[in-house]
Amino acid sequence: MTDISAIAAAHPAFFALRVTSVRHWTDRLFSFTLERPASFRFRSGEFVMIGLPAPAEDPTAKPVLRAYSIASPHFADELEFFSIKVADGPLTSRLQKIKVGDAVLMGKKPTGTLVLDALKPGKRLIMFATGTGLAPFLSVARDPETYERYDKVVVTHGVRQVAELAYRDLWTKEIFEDELIGEMARDKLVYYPTVTREPFPRQGRFPDLIASGKMFLDLGLPATGFNPAEDRAMMCGSMAMIKDVAAALETFGLKEGSNADPGDYVLERAFVG
Repeated sequence: MTDISAIAAAHPAFFALRVTSVRHWTDRLFSFTLERPASFRFRSGEFVMIGLPAPAEDPTAKPVLRAYSIASPHFADELEFFSIKVADGPLTSRLQKIKVGDAVLMGKKPTGTLVLDALKPGKRLIMFATGTGLAPFLSVARDPETYERYDKVVVTHGVRQVAELAYRDLWTKEIFEDELIGEMARDKLVYYPTVTREPFPRQGRFPDLIASGKMFLDLGLPATGFNPAEDRAMMCGSMAMIKDVAAALETFGLKEGSNADPGDYVLERAFVG
């Protein structure tokens, strides 16, 4: 059994947390959950730094850290994360091999702009995600406050292959059966997946779906496009998607916001560049 207390003592700047579950979606994607410290508080959509204790063969090595969005809502009993696997990645080459009972290091200060408070009030919230950029929206879209603030909540997920549509069952079934938000989600949540490299009912990149008007038609939005008086957006994922979708939103008059100055859309700069 991993000695959590010893690891915590060796890394006082971090929480040392035990892994409670691991799920491998594909050979490139996996999720894991950690025990939640009683003192830890965060806003749905924020991220923390994640790392691993020094390996046994090099016990003096400093932990390699990466920013990870918390995929669970702020009130959840466990902390959930969604990750890629990189064979030679400084962190994920080891992280992808974790098992229940292992220890993971987590920073003590959550932060980020993919939070409701960074947006002005509106009628519709559209969350643009590619790949593991879905993670913060797993948090935001499972928070009752999101449905209290918006009449329509859209979760998009763009991937290359159908198998990469992780959490698909959550969006198409499980969330609607949730005791806390199921009824609200049934009335307001729309799941909008798209695939780029395999046959699928919806194909194409988000910027192209916006430019062609197909996204507006699919979502029942006015053909004139996004409305800065009503539409709010969040983006997380590939740098290319964020750059192109942000440019598209700007053409419709939407302005970027932040925690200090709420706006019409937000993106997570911690994962850009």
